[in-house]
Amino acid sequence: MKPKIGIALGGGAARGWSHIGVLKALEEAGLEPDIIVGTSIGSVVGGCYNAGKLEELEGFARNLTRRRVFGFLDFNFAGSGLISGQRLAEELGSHLEEVQIETMPKKFVAVATELKTGHEIWLSKGPLVPAMHASYALPGIFRPVKINNRWLIDGALVNPIPVSVCRALGARIVIAVNLNWDFFGKGTVVPNQDAFGESEMPVAENTPPSGNGRAAQNLLRKQFFGQGSDAPGISSVMMDSFNIIQDRIARSRLAGDPPDIMIMPVLGDMGLFDFHMAEEAIANGKYATEKVLEDIQRAVGALAA
Repeated sequence: MKPKIGIALGGGAARGWSHIGVLKALEEAGLEPDIIVGTSIGSVVGGCYNAGKLEELEGFARNLTRRRVFGFLDFNFAGSGLISGQRLAEELGSHLEEVQIETMPKKFVAVATELKTGHEIWLSKGPLVPAMHASYALPGIFRPVKINNRWLIDGALVNPIPVSVCRALGARIVIAVNLNWDFFGKGTVVPNQDAFGESEMPVAENTPPSGNGRAAQNLLRKQFFGQGSDAPGISSVMMDSFNIIQDRIARSRLAGDPPDIMIMPVLGDMGLFDFHMAEEAIANGKYATEKVLEDIQRAVGALAA
């Protein structure tokens, strides 16, 4: 009897398209997971996979361009996040509107964080789309999602690679997908301020341009994404800061509860908002998985009844 396999799909924004390649490689090798747990983008890919919509998600991802990515960013300056996330939720809902988590063929959990308490919330029942939306609600970027009278935000704040959830659900073998191991893996301490060389003071921010809406849109795009040699955009500052925290939390949690197999796609300079680079991310996810297939098969064989 094959032991139950759990897969912990970690957070990592655009890098999360790698999860598509990981799941496809496992499926092709006959090693489909029995338990699927996702944090942030991991919950989106894992949820679509469990709902039988991975091909649709892959098609959507491969068709994204920089312009289309910007089109999904419904800016909401009056709310509790720069982006409401409604357009993305509607896109997911067009394929998954009727899907309930408890009726899916395999166990699934989307990990989120309760805003007021910091509690780790396991979303294992109810509509799939709001659960995924809550799990990727990056604070400051996406507005929080209210589920069962709790305001929820990105699960990566408390459990970036949810190995512990897989084990709690009964997985004998846990495969973890770490998307950020090469992003902050060489972090260190720079004790001497002189090592930074010349300093650069902030300059005055751009003021909203007068004239047509296209000029304002171009400025907004530049402010959000950053451009050229200018200072990083708002998204880069917030996402990179968040992922430094996520990386430190992930290291600590993985040290205390390591997975049986770690899949680590090499994504190089792929940024957290490079959603248009799906082809590269999917290919790297598949390649990284193929390198550890023998290890997974060996573990399965050792625990088979």
